[in-house]
Amino acid sequence: MEFLNFARKQWDRVAAVVAAVAGAGALIAGWYGASDNVNPAGQIPYVISGGLVGVFLIAVASTLWLSADLRDEWRKLDRLEQRLSHTEVSARVRAAASDHRAVESRAQ
Repeated sequence: MEFLNFARKQWDRVAAVVAAVAGAGALIAGWYGASDNVNPAGQIPYVISGGLVGVFLIAVASTLWLSADLRDEWRKLDRLEQRLSHTEVSARVRAAASDHRAVESRAQ
């Protein structure tokens, strides 16, 4: 159950790992198929099917992982912005309260 919660929250990282494993598997399968064939013309289908698909899946995996990292950074920046705006509002309230007290003390 804990893994499912993690997978829901970090779906892009889970997808990146799956794509990287599939890409590595495609590269290995392409290499294994091409290694049995001595004829270069017979190796081309393995290079195309295994090599290009593997490289594409690894590129997808790296893009997903980078996207997850960027999303984490945006969340951190949003939290910092909320803290700063809360601090700014608190400072304005304190300044207004001290101004109000100063006006009341002058009136007396």
